Amino acid sequence: MAEIEDVTVVGAGTMGSQIALQAAYHGYRVWLVDSDPAQLKRASDSNRRLALRSAEKGVRSPEEAEAALARIRLETDLAAGTEGADLVIEAIFEDLEAKRALWAQLGRLAREDAILATNSSTIAISRLADLVPHPGRCCNLHFFHPVTVMELCEVVKGPLTSEETVAQAVAFVHSIGRVPVVLRKEVHGFIANRILFAAAEEAFHLVEGGYATVEDVDVAVKKGLRWPMGPFELLDFSGLDVFYGALEDRARVEGGPGVPELLRQKVARGELGRKTGRGFYEYPAPA
Repeated sequence: MAEIEDVTVVGAGTMGSQIALQAAYHGYRVWLVDSDPAQLKRASDSNRRLALRSAEKGVRSPEEAEAALARIRLETDLAAGTEGADLVIEAIFEDLEAKRALWAQLGRLAREDAILATNSSTIAISRLADLVPHPGRCCNLHFFHPVTVMELCEVVKGPLTSEETVAQAVAFVHSIGRVPVVLRKEVHGFIANRILFAAAEEAFHLVEGGYATVEDVDVAVKKGLRWPMGPFELLDFSGLDVFYGALEDRARVEGGPGVPELLRQKVARGELGRKTGRGFYEYPAPA
C-alpha cells in the first residue's frame, strides 16, 4: 500500500465535510465528493465558518485556516474524485443499500492499492467489502460528531481486513489529531455506541415503565455519572431517526427487542431532536 498523502471523502454532509476539514488541517490533500453541487457549496461554507472560528479562538492562525481550506477540492464526479486517492472514506447516510451501491462503484474506480473505509456507525465493513477487489484493504473508520471536536475514531477490522490496513488506518487517525481504538472483531454498534445503546435502552425502560421522567433520567445520569449529556439529550443531539435506524438494523443482524414504542412514536411524528426543533425536548429553532 502507498503512503497516505491524498484523501477522498465521499459524502459532503456534516460528517463527511468535517472529516475532510480535519484531514486538511493536518496537511493532507483532500477531495470532497458529492453528486449534489448545492450540498458541496453548503459543506464548503460550513467548513469556512468552522475554520475561521478556530482562528478567532486562537486554535490555529488565520493563515493555517486558509491553507487548510485551500487543500480541499470539491468534486461532483466520483471517478475524478477517487482516481488519485490513497485513502477513500465513504461518509454517506446510514443506509445499507445506498452504501452498497456506492461501494460497487468504488470497487471499480479506486486504485487497487488504496485503502477503502466507511464512516458508518453501525454497518460493519464485511457488509460492504464483498463488492471490492482485494477486500483486505477495507475497514471502518468511525469518527464521532462533531469531528473537529470529538477525538475518538473507531477502527474496525473485518474478517478479511489485513493487519497492514489496520496499521495504516491507525497511523492516519493519529496523524490528523484523533485518537484511534481498534475493534479486532466485528460486532454491531462497535464499542462506544454499543455501550450507549445499552444505556439508552435502559433509559427507555425506566420512562416507559413509569419509574422516572425523561428529565429526571437525564439529571441522574449527568449528576450521578458525570456524563455531559443525559441519554435523551444525547438522542436529541444525534437525531432520533439515526438511533431508530440503528436499532432496526441491529434487530435484523442480531435479533433483540427492536425499537422502543416511545421512540417509534416520536419518529412517526417527525420529532427527531435538535434538527427538527423538537424531540424529547423543545428547541428554539431547528439546528
